Amino acid sequence: MITQRHRTQAVALTAALTAALTAALWAAPAAAEETICTGAVGPVYKDNIFVPDGATCVLDRTRLNGNLVVGRGATARAAGITVNGNVQAEGAAFIGIAGYSTVGGSVQIVQGGGATIEGARIKGDLQLESNVAPITATGNIVGGSLQAFQNLGGLSLVNNRMNGNLQCKENMPAPVGSGNRSPSKEDQCARL
Repeated sequence: MITQRHRTQAVALTAALTAALTAALWAAPAAAEETICTGAVGPVYKDNIFVPDGATCVLDRTRLNGNLVVGRGATARAAGITVNGNVQAEGAAFIGIAGYSTVGGSVQIVQGGGATIEGARIKGDLQLESNVAPITATGNIVGGSLQAFQNLGGLSLVNNRMNGNLQCKENMPAPVGSGNRSPSKEDQCARL
């Protein structure tokens, strides 16, 4: 037998569940938006930027809440950018980061062409691996390690400061440079 008290409790429970569900839906994070860049992006805020395969993107003082991802054969040139996440490039033709740019995560440039990283603040690691064109890293502050492995186009490392290690292995030719500061310089970078 359903009494008035049971009906009141059922109505109260339904109202509580509805309120909880509504609050959960409002609290759920919105999906981050991805901007496709095939031209230029100026001083605006974006969630994520993706440079499609073969495209060229120029970023000027752009601020990203998420990541910058560069596709195969693509080129990205960035000056004065802020990226809260990572910069990821696999198979990219060229990556250029300059003009006091800041990256909250890591910069990973692998299996691509060349790169120039100048005057950047990178809170994570700077990873340069299996690239085939010249790479230059000058005047950067790296919160983690700078790792350069199996690059074939020549590597110049000058006046970089790492909180982590400076590690260089199997680069041909061997890296050149000077004035790098790290708690530990290893292998091909021991004297840089």
